[in-house]
Amino acid sequence: MESKQTTGYTITDSCFGCGICQPHCPTSAIKSDREEQYQIETELCNNCRDDDRDPQCIVNCPISSPMPLQAKKGRYKAAKNVITNPDLFINGKNNSLASSIVIWEGSNVLSRAKTLPWKTDSEGKLYYSRSLKQGLASITFQITDELKSQPPQTLKEKAAQYAVESIDIRAACLHLIYAAYATTLERPWEQEFTISDRQIEKYLGLDKRKDLSKAAKLSTIKDLAQQPCKIVAAIDWPQQGKVAGFSFDKSRLWHLLEIKHHFQEDDLGYKHLIGLTFRIKPGIWAKYFLNKQGYKERIAYYQYGSLPKFLLSAIATIWQQHEGAARMMLWLLFKTKMGRKQPITIPKLMQVAYGKDKMDRATVHRDVRKRLLRTFEGDLETLNYYGIKPIFDPVTYKVEIQPLWAKLANIPEDGDAAVEFWINDANSDRSLIDSSPPGKWNMLMKARILGFDLPPEWQEQLAKLTSKKQRKNRQKRISKKTKDLSSEQILEARKRQGFSQRTLAEKIGKSQSWIRDLENGRLSAKPQDRELLRKLLKV
Repeated sequence: MESKQTTGYTITDSCFGCGICQPHCPTSAIKSDREEQYQIETELCNNCRDDDRDPQCIVNCPISSPMPLQAKKGRYKAAKNVITNPDLFINGKNNSLASSIVIWEGSNVLSRAKTLPWKTDSEGKLYYSRSLKQGLASITFQITDELKSQPPQTLKEKAAQYAVESIDIRAACLHLIYAAYATTLERPWEQEFTISDRQIEKYLGLDKRKDLSKAAKLSTIKDLAQQPCKIVAAIDWPQQGKVAGFSFDKSRLWHLLEIKHHFQEDDLGYKHLIGLTFRIKPGIWAKYFLNKQGYKERIAYYQYGSLPKFLLSAIATIWQQHEGAARMMLWLLFKTKMGRKQPITIPKLMQVAYGKDKMDRATVHRDVRKRLLRTFEGDLETLNYYGIKPIFDPVTYKVEIQPLWAKLANIPEDGDAAVEFWINDANSDRSLIDSSPPGKWNMLMKARILGFDLPPEWQEQLAKLTSKKQRKNRQKRISKKTKDLSSEQILEARKRQGFSQRTLAEKIGKSQSWIRDLENGRLSAKPQDRELLRKLLKV
C-alpha cells in the first residue's frame, strides 16, 4: 500500500499573528488558537489548485510567512518576463535623490519612529507634526495599515503605537530608493516605477548575505517595501516668491499599486515563491516639490540631492548593533545637502540618534548616562569607519573628552615616531589613555562638531550640487542686475558712444542683424550678453 504524500503549506515561526491570510484561504484551512497562533491544517489545504490561483496565504501575507511543507529542491530560477525600471547607481557611486522636506521628514519617521514625540488628536489618532518656515508651514505624519484604501484610513492610538514599534529602520532605505527612482520620472505624481526584489537585494547588500535563505530575503524585502507606503502626510505650505502657497491632507508618500508574486512549481505541485515585483507611484507631494516644468515656470519646486550607494548597504549592515549611527547617517544625508560645514551641537546629534526621552533619563540617572556615552562614542566610531569623519571643535570638544579611538588616530604609523609619541605622552600632564575628567557629560552638552568629512562618492556629488546652485544664484543676480536694459537704452547708448551696429556687433562677438533685432525689440539678450553690453556702452 502506497503511503499518502503529505501536501499543503505551513506557517513559519516568523508569523506575527496578524490574521490577514485567514479570510483569503479558499478551503478555510488556516486556523488559530486562543493565543492567536495560526497554523494550516494539511488535510484541508489543497495548494489552491481548485481555483487555479497562486497560494493565497503566501500572496496575502505581509511577509509571505507560509511555505510549502516540502523544502524546495534545486536552485531558485529568475522570474521570467519581469520588466522593471533600470538599475540605480549607473556610475557605481551615487544617484540623484528627491530631497524635499517631505522626503527628509519621511526618512525621520521611518528611522526614528520609536523616539519621535507622537501625539493624539481629537479622534484618538496618533500623529507627528513639525512646524517649519518660522511657524508659517507645517507637516504632519500619520500611519495606516491599509495599502489600497483611498483616502487612507489612519490608525487610532493603540494600533498606531503598535505600527510605530513595528517600523524597521531599514524601511528608510527603501524610502530613499523610491526617492531616487522618483527623480527618473518626468511627472512623478502621475507616473510609476517598477522595482524587483533582486534590485532591492543588491541595493541593500543582501545579495552578499550567504547566511540568509532566499525565502528569508524575500520575506524581509516584502515587509520593508510596504512600510514607506503606510506613511501618510498632510502639509500646509506658504507662498514663497512666485510659488503660490498650497496644502494637501492625508496623502500617501508612496502608493503601492501592486505586489506581483513570482512562483516556481515543483514536481509535487508545490509553488515556491522565487521573486517579487513592486509597482510604486510617488504621492501628490511630488507635484509641488519634484516638478521640473513647474520649477521652470516658477510655480513649483524641484528639490533634489545625492544618494551615495554605500549608505544603503551600510545601514542594512549596522542597523542592529549601531542603530544610533544608522539614524545619524540618514539625518546627515539631508543635513549635509543644506551645508556640509554647518556646526552641530552634541545634544542635537544625540537626540537624533537616541531620542529626547533617553537624553532626559541620562541627565538624571548616572548608569543610563554612562551607557549612553559609550554607545554614542561607539556610534561615532562606526560613522568614522564608513568615511563619515567627525571634525571635533577644539574649543568646546576638547581632546580630553573626545573618544579614545579619536585620540589614538593621531599616533604616527612610523615605528620610531610612534615610540617618541608615547614618550611625550607619558611625560605630559595628562595622557591620552587617562580616564575621562569629572563632569564629562556636562562638558559634552556644551560641545559641538564642526562638520563631517565625507566619503569621496558623497562629497564629489555634493560639490557638484553646490557648484550648480552657486551658478544659478550668480545667473539670477546677473539677470536681476541687467533686467532693465531696454531696446531704446541700447540704441541711445550705441549712438552716444559713436558705434555703428556693425562695430558694436564685432566688439560683442555677434552679428549685425542680432544688434538690429535687439534695438527693434524683436530679441532679448541673455543675462551674460546684457552685462557685456552694459560695459561696452557704459550704461
